[in-house]
This record gives sequence, C-alpha cells and structure tokens, in this order.
Amino acid sequence: MIRNRFLPTEGIHNFRDYGGYSVAGGGTVKRGLLFRSGQHVAATNDDLAQVGDLDIRTIIDLRGESERGNNPCRRIEGFDAQVIAYEGETTSSPPHMDIDAQTTTAEYARQRMMAVYTRMPRNPAMIEMFSRYFRALDERDGASLVHCFAGKDRTGVAATLLLHVLGASKDDQMEEFLLTNHAPTLDVLRAQSVPSIEQRLGRKLDEDAVRALLEVHEDYLATYLAEIESDHGSLDAFITRTLGVDDAMRERLRDKFVA
Repeated sequence: MIRNRFLPTEGIHNFRDYGGYSVAGGGTVKRGLLFRSGQHVAATNDDLAQVGDLDIRTIIDLRGESERGNNPCRRIEGFDAQVIAYEGETTSSPPHMDIDAQTTTAEYARQRMMAVYTRMPRNPAMIEMFSRYFRALDERDGASLVHCFAGKDRTGVAATLLLHVLGASKDDQMEEFLLTNHAPTLDVLRAQSVPSIEQRLGRKLDEDAVRALLEVHEDYLATYLAEIESDHGSLDAFITRTLGVDDAMRERLRDKFVA
C-alpha cells in the first residue's frame, strides 16, 4: 500500500498519490487525481515523462517568489497546466530550512520545526494559498499536483485539510502526513537542503538533526491543528470561515473526489 503510492522518481522528492483513503459515510478518495511532491528543480527527463503521463492540469505551488526563482521547476516539453502561485513570499525560508546557528542537534531542530507549524496557521500568505488550493480543486477538472520545496510541511498541511473535508478519518490524515518518512527519495531532499544549511551554520549537522529537519513527526501536525483549534474553535470553523470552504463547496469536492 505504501510503495504503490510513490512514483519511482529520481530527482523529485516525495512524489505520491494522496487518494485511496476511506471516508465517513462510505466511499474512498479517488486515486489518480490528487498528487503531491517536493519541487521539480532536479527532475530528470524520465521523471518529467512520468509526470506528463498523469495528465496533471493544475499545479498549486506553495513556494514563495524567492524559492521559485532560486529553484525553477523543470517541466515537460509542451507543458500547459495552470500553475497557481503566490505573488510574494509564503515563508521566510522553506520550513525545514528555518534554522539558526544552534540548529545542530535533533531536539533543537525539532523545536525549530514546531515553531514553523505554530506560525503557519496565522501566516496570511499560507491562508491565501490554502484557500486558492481549495478553489482550484473545486473549479478545475483533471488531476492536480500540490507541492512546495520538500513536499512535506506546507504540502502536508494542504493534503490534511483536503482529506479532512472529504471525510477521511483523523488516523488516516495522520497516516498520510507521516507517509513522507517512507519516501524512497530522501537523498534528493538531502542534496537540495543539507549542504546550504551546513554552509550557513559553518559546521556539520548531527544525523538526527538532519532527519528532524527533513522528515515529519506527529507532533508537527498536532501543533498546527492545536493552534487552529485555539484560534478558531475547530478545524472545520477555520476551513469554512477563513479558507472559504462552505457546505456547497464541500459537497462538490466530495462528488468530484470520492467514489
């Protein structure tokens, strides 16, 4: 089950289908329509051919302008999908690279990541992009891809929000979030992240610190959800009032993505 979710990519980290989960009231989130990944800056030609076969018509790029400028995604020849992106910065740095001179131990790295998930619920740029993500899924046909730098933090939250709206259980939402740790392409993200982090620090990272930054943990997502509940009373209230996903949109999304 885990293995057949991931595409066997060489230069794209964490590319997978996040459908296939059972939903309340019966049915299953459709496969082949909802994809997620890290950035495609190092995509190989074979990777691009695989992506091209998926008929992805909409890409929601959660990175900010500087991330996109520094890491332009490769696209297959004839690429014509609509790319939705934020006109500005969505974060001061990719969440797993939000580090300072003390980020050399696993515990400190974990605390830095938890700080990222504490801030994300109140980040206006991310609120806007999550809202645009839902609108795109509602309004556009065909398969979609949501991605950020690593495809695990901002992208992981986006997938969680959609699975919640579609009726997947909390356990399955967390399972999907943590599935990132089974991605067979961690070396891709490591190559894109660790050298620049160590250059900024002027020293080597502990291996446990590397994993804390490049993987995800249950308390990361739990922190995000706790902040949402504290500010809005419930995740549903946040999704409805702040992201603009009303009952009619929920029904349309379920009709489109649940079989």
